Amino acid sequence: MGAAPDLAELRAVCQPQAKLQSRNGEHWAGRLYMRRISLRVTRQLVRTGVAPNTLTWVMVVCGVAAGVALLIPGLPGAVLAAVLFQLFLLFDCVDGEVARWKKQYSAVGIYVDRLGAYLADAALLTGAGFRAARSGAEAWVSVGLAAALGIVLLKASTDLVDVARARHGLGVAEDEAARPRSQGVATVRRLASALRIHRVTNGIEASLVLLAAAVADAVVGTTTPTRAVVAAIAAITWVMVVAHLASILSSSRLR
Repeated sequence: MGAAPDLAELRAVCQPQAKLQSRNGEHWAGRLYMRRISLRVTRQLVRTGVAPNTLTWVMVVCGVAAGVALLIPGLPGAVLAAVLFQLFLLFDCVDGEVARWKKQYSAVGIYVDRLGAYLADAALLTGAGFRAARSGAEAWVSVGLAAALGIVLLKASTDLVDVARARHGLGVAEDEAARPRSQGVATVRRLASALRIHRVTNGIEASLVLLAAAVADAVVGTTTPTRAVVAAIAAITWVMVVAHLASILSSSRLR
């Protein structure tokens, strides 16, 4: 095992500013704190033989496990789910950093990374539905599954833009192409962006909101707060599905 690389050198290679400053290239939690942590983890991992794709699979396991953790009753399950999603974010940062340093890029890594994002968010909301269904209210399982399906559709609608463009012989769409041509859709999109309410459809934010709901559950002695959160996420998700589809079709991304 060789000497660990200098942090400044590692940062220049592994955390390119173009990616970190991209509108869709970096989660806010990554910019706020996780990239500071991940770089130190990466510094040790690049000295080993671990492959970037292995780290991506670890990310996937952490994300799915977060959903399973919500099956644990009470506050411990919600705490564990939130911690596991933070590890999901950590390895989501680390796998790409190791790949850049070692120059080990692959289509498999990209595929598994996207698959992990689908599985993790869907698993979390499915687990939340089962959590809300305690005390014999099985209908909440369906609410959680509906939220999970909506989140998958949200992610798929974005990824399918690239699929459609590739099959039509087009390159990657520029950021400007995402702007809706309809003034009404553009106004709604700006409002949603300002309120940031769409963030709750992301597993990282959702795990923290579910943790807050679990604390409230413990205070009031019922699962009513968790049920309210699961219902709200499901409703917001499906509003976002319709709005996102309208935004895509009214933009120039498919032209």
